[in-house]
Amino acid sequence: MDSRIHFFSQKNFISQKDKADLLGIRGRQANEFAELEFPILPGIILDTEIASRIDPKAVKKDILELLGKCAKIAGKNFGDKDNPLLLKVVVSSNLAINTYPALHNFGLVKPTQEGFAKWVGADFAVNELLFMIRGMLIVEERIKELEKKPKEQEDIASKIKLLGRLLGFSGPSNELHQKKEPPLPAKKSIKEYMDEYAKYFPKGFFEDAESQLLITLGEISRMLDMDDQNDNDTAILIQPMVYGNYGKDSCSGHFYSRNVITGEKRLQGSFFRGKFNESGAEGQEINKIDQAYLKQLEKIAWTLEDRFKEIRQIRFTVENGKLWLIEQRLVDQKSTQSDLKLLLDLAKRKIVDPAYVIKAIDPVRLNEILHPVINMPSVKGLRSWKGGIAGAPGAAIGRVYFSTNALLDAKKAAIQKGEDDKTILVLMSSFAEDVKAIEVSTGVLTAEGGYSAHASVVARQYGKVSLVSPALKIKGNKATLGEFSFSEGEYITINVPFYGESTVYKGVAELIEPNPKESGLLDFIELSKGFLKKFHVRCNADTPRDAALALSFGAEGVGLCRTEHMFFKADRINVFREMLVSDDKKERQKTLDKLQVMQREDFYGIMKVMAGKEVTIRLLDSPLHEFMPHNDAELTAFIAHLTRTKKTKPSKADIAARIETLHEFNPMLGHRGCRIAVSYPEIYAMQVKAIFEAAYKLRSEKIDVHPEIMVPIVMNASELKLIAYGKKIEGSSYSGIVDIEEALRKEKKAKEVEYKIGTMIELPAAALGAGEIARYGRFFSFGTNDLTQTTLGISRDDFTAFMPDYTLFDLIDGNPFSTLDFRVKELIALATDRGRLTRPDLVCGLCGEHGANPANVRFCMDAGLNYVSCSPYSVPIALLAVAQAEIEKDAK
Repeated sequence: MDSRIHFFSQKNFISQKDKADLLGIRGRQANEFAELEFPILPGIILDTEIASRIDPKAVKKDILELLGKCAKIAGKNFGDKDNPLLLKVVVSSNLAINTYPALHNFGLVKPTQEGFAKWVGADFAVNELLFMIRGMLIVEERIKELEKKPKEQEDIASKIKLLGRLLGFSGPSNELHQKKEPPLPAKKSIKEYMDEYAKYFPKGFFEDAESQLLITLGEISRMLDMDDQNDNDTAILIQPMVYGNYGKDSCSGHFYSRNVITGEKRLQGSFFRGKFNESGAEGQEINKIDQAYLKQLEKIAWTLEDRFKEIRQIRFTVENGKLWLIEQRLVDQKSTQSDLKLLLDLAKRKIVDPAYVIKAIDPVRLNEILHPVINMPSVKGLRSWKGGIAGAPGAAIGRVYFSTNALLDAKKAAIQKGEDDKTILVLMSSFAEDVKAIEVSTGVLTAEGGYSAHASVVARQYGKVSLVSPALKIKGNKATLGEFSFSEGEYITINVPFYGESTVYKGVAELIEPNPKESGLLDFIELSKGFLKKFHVRCNADTPRDAALALSFGAEGVGLCRTEHMFFKADRINVFREMLVSDDKKERQKTLDKLQVMQREDFYGIMKVMAGKEVTIRLLDSPLHEFMPHNDAELTAFIAHLTRTKKTKPSKADIAARIETLHEFNPMLGHRGCRIAVSYPEIYAMQVKAIFEAAYKLRSEKIDVHPEIMVPIVMNASELKLIAYGKKIEGSSYSGIVDIEEALRKEKKAKEVEYKIGTMIELPAAALGAGEIARYGRFFSFGTNDLTQTTLGISRDDFTAFMPDYTLFDLIDGNPFSTLDFRVKELIALATDRGRLTRPDLVCGLCGEHGANPANVRFCMDAGLNYVSCSPYSVPIALLAVAQAEIEKDAK
């Protein structure tokens, strides 16, 4: 036996592990089946050392001897007139992508064609012959091309095209100007086709089975020898053919080793009784196949999962009561949940270790589990528009409304009537007062900004879907996206995948809702947390609900509680506005006392949920004008509120004038953050009192609390010193956080609560002055959205207008509001180092959506930060990124 010719079967495998490349990809796959002792069809491999230099006469004896072995196992003989064994010949390249044709049904010759047709029917037999002829014509065409015989090549190409039409194949995709095809000729008999096409092949091709096979091997070898692209790295595989329509107890089928959506460990697929394949056939659910076959298929599927550590797709055929495995391959289209369930199953059975599970999932894929996804068959027939910038991933369905008030009114009315209350907010851009609408909607569609736009940030915070499209136009009660349009009150479906293009559909699709427990996400989170060391993940949370959700997702405390969001609730916004328009200090204080009660309850709820963990509360940061009415409806509602509380109706002109005094030309760099506290110390004093009242109450209930008070938009040490420790000057004084806490503690006769004062580093000046600022703050939190804006001089809400042009000319690397710019990184690292030179135990974190980007997480760990903080729905992503980084470090 020639050492370059190999045999394999269920009981024989090729043991040359060090020469696996000799078999080609398909050959290796077949041999792997043989190693696992699966019911694989036996076969012959002419390896890469002989495939392109075959002498048919020299290999004839060995090939026929091994075909005898194949025939014995398959139960049919090659060349038999009554029950012929047919063969497929596979060109087994070592390239994942190749252009070699499928070559099937060899042995279908004049002496065997009647016997084959009796088993499968005359029409099927004709089609199989045509398929074989077409495959071999492609080989012959390639040979003519390599021999530079264009006329003969063109003649063969026309026949390939004709046979493709007869078999129902589409024409070549490069035929841009196809002429109208002539009508197809009537189908002929097998013998007539053999006579018609015999001239295209070497003499004797249809005369007997042995000659046909040897001619085929010779022609394929000749093609490979002439092909410069071959490089002697291609083998030839020969295997028997089996048919799902060959006899009574026959079928074909295909299935996945488990459900590719849910990950349930149950076969998913179909089988086709009495059919060669699924073409034109109605299948049955795979688990309804005969139990004897089902048990074999389950064993095969789950053995493959254990071996490859991934979901596999498997094709099989049952011929005359005997099961044969045809093919298995990896699955491209599958959910993250299915991969997660498989990996957790493998870990539970000790097939893989926990580190393998953690490394196997790309962190950003977890977005798919955390948000609803569309059941794609349900959008068939719906009009759609594609494009836009992903603000927050997921899928959302709802009736659209073009203002916050319209959405809230519609939702309230729907609830009262017991109707569907799902809504989507559609705006040109969102502001702080729109938070309440985003919170109760399923999603938001805006025109301005991008990933870091206000609407996107808020949507991620609340687990909503956000899509930003500059193409959005709103006129009256109609909105358009290019030629796509919808009216206020109509249903749309928004699909924002983390990867790929976003889509807006007109109408209602079907959603698959996430289930963290059923999906395996919670188990996966616990596994991830097992690899964390000093570096941890906190959450951005403004409500007890957000905090509880983030805690369930593995958050170790709150890294950012944005107190301004608390004032936008419907029952609070006008109270806060009342405080802002008060000219009288006593009146302002009365309003602040009302707000203090509200804030106390907020802080109590969040710190209670996070018992024993740090809760970083950022004092009021937003510019004051953001809280004021932005339209006539809001202004009217505010005046009505003032009328009720003050018993007199104020002048609309007076209120409008007061609002105008709060207007700023550049509010994001204006009167906001700690600057408000300098001008209006009573606002921060109210918030500080609310924090400590909540802390004292929790302490009295034996609940461990760790409040951290963060002062925003600090530009120098003097600001932080003033707000933290106060100041006395001739004729005036300023009570700092320390003074307020001490006075409140004495008033309440409460026990001291451990707390920290720190600041948000979000200005280059603060980063450069970090050494001095650290004298007065025990922690730094890097607010990277604003730090990016102030470092690069780019507005996060406006940069999408010119970013495509910058990207075109490679003027900026990626989206700086998603992946940290290197200069921002330099400022973070510099501030951390300078701060710790002053205060070695300084705690440093990064808050904002930059913290959910795995690349940013790696940087934060390398720069010596202690944590990142992100929205609750991003916590699992950041946790996984930290775990993978720790595993990578340990491996070095």
